[in-house]
Amino acid sequence: MGANYLVMDINIAYSMVNMKLRDFYSSLDDFCEGEDVEKDTILARFNDNGYIYNDKTNQFIYK
Repeated sequence: MGANYLVMDINIAYSMVNMKLRDFYSSLDDFCEGEDVEKDTILARFNDNGYIYNDKTNQFIYK
């Protein structure tokens, strides 16, 4: 399932990942483990599209 975040429209992925971080996972590490996503890969995908992960708020934000 996790690979879908890497190919879907970035705006949809952004919304879905932040919702899952907010509702189900206490950190990006937990999300990656639960969703079977490589942390470096998802960080690169979001970074390439102008988003960074804020560990204090546990969400991706637009830079």
